[in-house]
Amino acid sequence: MNRSKLAIMATVPMLLLTITACSGNNGENRVVIQEPGKTITIIDNESKTPAAEDQIAVGNIQKYEKMYIYGWLNEETAIVSKENESLEKMKLEELSDTYPHSLYQYNLKTDTFTPLLEKENIYIGGVNLSPDKKHLVYQEYTIGDPSFYLMNLETQQTVNIPVAMSARWVDNDSVIGASYAGGAYRATTSGEIEAVSEIKDDFLFLVAQVGDRLYYNTNASESLMVLDMETKEIRELGFASASNIIPSPDGTQLLVENYGDSKGKIILSDMNGENAKTIAEGAELGGISWSADQRFIAYSKQDEINAAMVKGLYVYDVLSDKSTRISANMESSLSTTWNPSGKELTYTVWNGSSYESSVIEIQQHLASSVDE
Repeated sequence: MNRSKLAIMATVPMLLLTITACSGNNGENRVVIQEPGKTITIIDNESKTPAAEDQIAVGNIQKYEKMYIYGWLNEETAIVSKENESLEKMKLEELSDTYPHSLYQYNLKTDTFTPLLEKENIYIGGVNLSPDKKHLVYQEYTIGDPSFYLMNLETQQTVNIPVAMSARWVDNDSVIGASYAGGAYRATTSGEIEAVSEIKDDFLFLVAQVGDRLYYNTNASESLMVLDMETKEIRELGFASASNIIPSPDGTQLLVENYGDSKGKIILSDMNGENAKTIAEGAELGGISWSADQRFIAYSKQDEINAAMVKGLYVYDVLSDKSTRISANMESSLSTTWNPSGKELTYTVWNGSSYESSVIEIQQHLASSVDE
């Protein structure tokens, strides 16, 4: 088990982060840039071709204490969890100084909360929105393993997934994950649950589906495998110690968080594991996310440089192949998430006693020409 995963579980042992895995879109409004050995796709960019030498700068930073921002419904509204002081404190003695965590829609412009889900004696978290933002998967927990649920945001009806050890979105209406029964499961927003017959390995660690490909590894072997569900061919992708995978929004590229003997790496490749390149390396990595147009990748990193521990939040520009540190001296981020326009980036940390989220305004100083 890698050190990044251990660090997260030590501070928030019941919170298993889920990551959206999207299949492709209809291909409209794209800029496709071809370079030797790779293709980069930028989605929904009608106004200009991104310049490789554009510079990233930080604008306003707004901090939100005792709040976990999980994802954006639109430019102004996010899904958050926070302590609910209108409920009684937690009953367990070791948690009795805290309140239950409830789920809200939060308008960042008006500073108003709309309750989504609140329960006595329950922490609610681990939220991830479906690609169309009409459903979410979330977790309920106290001490021990969490329980996974799906929620319809319009009706607020929920569906329990009792076999789930993890959950990632496959499409707008279904999730996939490791099962307590062994192997993997699929569950739909209407409540249908089935075993994934193509993967029967016990004790799966990672499970994700992108289009007709299933990616997985096991606790016994952390080597990342991919199954083509049409041909039934299984291949090893060459990432021997994969602890996480983050597909791009359109399902054409793959980020692999990989831990070796000494340091972790974030590796960018195509969906077959080819044309792989390391975009970040450090003792601790976390908070990895794509911007919606696939131009930027956010991540946090801690690394020892000249006998000093350097910590920060970074944004990697896919086109320029450069990373910019946008926040320094922060603990490893539990998660990051981009707003739909890519102009704001949220990161959340555990400060030792509570969650703390910040929203950073991302600015680009545009270059006058493209130099490939």
